[in-house]
Amino acid sequence: MKIAILSDIKSNVYALEAVLDDTKKNHVDVLLNLGDSFFGPIAPKETYDLIRKNDFITLLGDEDRQILEASLAQLEINETLKFVYNDLNDEVLYWIQELPFEKLIGDDFYMVHGTYQDDSLYMLEDASSGRLELHNDKKILEILDDIKSKFIFCGNSCTPRCVNLSSGQVVINPGSVGLQACTKNIPNNHTIENNTPEASYVILTIEDDKYDIQLRKIPYDTEKAALKASQNGRDDWAYRLRTGKLN
Repeated sequence: MKIAILSDIKSNVYALEAVLDDTKKNHVDVLLNLGDSFFGPIAPKETYDLIRKNDFITLLGDEDRQILEASLAQLEINETLKFVYNDLNDEVLYWIQELPFEKLIGDDFYMVHGTYQDDSLYMLEDASSGRLELHNDKKILEILDDIKSKFIFCGNSCTPRCVNLSSGQVVINPGSVGLQACTKNIPNNHTIENNTPEASYVILTIEDDKYDIQLRKIPYDTEKAALKASQNGRDDWAYRLRTGKLN
């Protein structure tokens, strides 16, 4: 069985198209999407259409939730949020509202956007220094608490990682499909830079009692995505899409 693990598409339909082409070439059986699919100045509705067309198992991310919770005042002061909200119709918003926070698939696979307690936090990293630093084994096990699945899939930090724990569990963050550099303010102000523009995702292959994890870096038409971002008032996103850097 081959499982494709994606996260943080961030409205980037061009990156998602390239990733899906790669999953087809690799004969993937199952598509998992860990959330934060639609917030971004590129193509929220087209991203939704492509997700639905390809039968993803999809979670709600913190940015997806923020779209649903947006007040009129927030829409007025946040042009990107306003663009996203206006691009998504009622059918899409209802579908997002019904997405699960977490999902257990059988006994072996657990998927969540952030942590099981908070979708805006990171399972694998500490951001207190202003940059992401990997938690030690003990801290990750504390965050997992009573989650006993062999494979744990998480997103949100937009940073690809695979961590083997002393418990025998494997935690996989596939990185971001749609954006490789960003700034965030939860739990505190910090930056994320992958220094490469390619879309990121993971293929997990399981055969009998053996498994193989491939981190995939997929080139795509970043210029199309960047031009869309600029057209929608986000030159900062355009630069990040082209370079994978903040500045």
